[in-house]
Amino acid sequence: MKVRLTAPRAAALNTAFGMVMLAATLPLAAHAATPPETAKPVIMVLGDSISAEYGLPHDTGWVALMRERLASERIDYSVANASISGDTTSGGRARMPELMLRLKPSIVIVELGANDALRGVPLSTTEDNLRTIVEEAQQGHAKVVLVGMYVPPNYGPDYTQKFHGLYEQLSKELHTSLVPFLLAGIADKPEMFQSDQMHPTQQAQPVLLDNVWTTLKPLLHSSSSH
Repeated sequence: MKVRLTAPRAAALNTAFGMVMLAATLPLAAHAATPPETAKPVIMVLGDSISAEYGLPHDTGWVALMRERLASERIDYSVANASISGDTTSGGRARMPELMLRLKPSIVIVELGANDALRGVPLSTTEDNLRTIVEEAQQGHAKVVLVGMYVPPNYGPDYTQKFHGLYEQLSKELHTSLVPFLLAGIADKPEMFQSDQMHPTQQAQPVLLDNVWTTLKPLLHSSSSH
C-alpha cells in the first residue's frame, strides 16, 4: 500500500531524519550499558543517538524515564542502555553476542537502522543485520521490541516505503513486538527539538517513552510471569 506524504508530513519526516543524519557524523561513543541488578529481569536497549541521550542532561532521556516509570509502577525490571550515538545495524549486530552473554536480558528493544539508510547500506544488508539481532535475542530467550523509523521522501517513494516496511515485515515474520515510529507525535513540532532542530529536547522524551511503553508494557507482565 502506498502512503502519500503531504508537504507538512514530508517536512516532519525530514526534521526527524535530520536528527539521525547528525548523529552519524558524531564519533561513536558508547552510552555505557550499566550492569543491572542480577536479581531482576533485564530490559536492554540497543539503539543510536536517539536512545543515547545526545544533547541531554544525564539520565533525562526516554530510556532513563522508562527506568523511573518501572520503579513508580512497581514493575520489577532493571534497564541496561547499550545505545551508541551514530550506531548502525552492523555495529549492533557485532555487539550482540557480548551483550547477551553479559546482561542476559529478558527483553531487547532494538532502535537501529536509520543510519544505515544515510550511509547507503543496501536494504538487504540492514534486513539481514536486524534479523540476526532479533534471532540472537530470541535464542537467548529474550522478547524483542523493534522500533521503526522513516527516511525522508527525497530518498524516493519506493525506497521510503520499503525501508519503513522492513520493520513491520520482520516483526511479523519473527513474531516480535513493534513500535511503528519512535518520533510519532513530535516530528512536526519544532519546539520539541533542540536548537539544531534535529535532536529531541528533554521535554520531548516523555513522548518517546509513551510511544515505546504502549508496546512494551504487555511484555512486562508476560515476562515477569515466567
